[in-house]
Amino acid sequence: MNVQAHRVSAVSSDDEAFEALFAAEYARVVGIANRVLTDPAEAEDVAQEVFIDFHRLHSARAQYAPAWLHRAAAHAALNRLRGAKRRQRRELAQAPDEDDRTLDPQKQLELNEDRRQVRQALARLAPKPAAVLVLRASGLSYAEVAQALGVGIGQVGTLLRRAEAALRKEVTSGTSN
Repeated sequence: MNVQAHRVSAVSSDDEAFEALFAAEYARVVGIANRVLTDPAEAEDVAQEVFIDFHRLHSARAQYAPAWLHRAAAHAALNRLRGAKRRQRRELAQAPDEDDRTLDPQKQLELNEDRRQVRQALARLAPKPAAVLVLRASGLSYAEVAQALGVGIGQVGTLLRRAEAALRKEVTSGTSN
């Protein structure tokens, strides 16, 4: 009986620890995902997936929990963005030949917006530079970015500058196509 009572209390304390972690980090995880996706509902879906994955794989008491969640949110959101782009290419390739004039004017305007160009360029970046940009743009400090990416705090500035240069190059090359 005593062993069983200990198991029950351990389970409830693990659940409480996870609930506390969820309450503390949910808004930031959603914010990171939303920064990439610019869709609050989809960002919440990504956050839920990230927390489910974390809960299944790790202890909520782990010191690396916030960093893991932040990094996973950035990567999951970028993967969604890349998946959406692949899906869009597939749909366009399979769609019957239609002239560009059949596109809705609002859709045409949306395609030309700077934000869309930046998101597309971000999706073309390697995972680490994309993650450093997303994490920093989401309001994380250099120390938090360093912890999330598993690098030294002194490397964050350099990684950020290189990532920004790569993003500028991608945006410039993306607009010339």
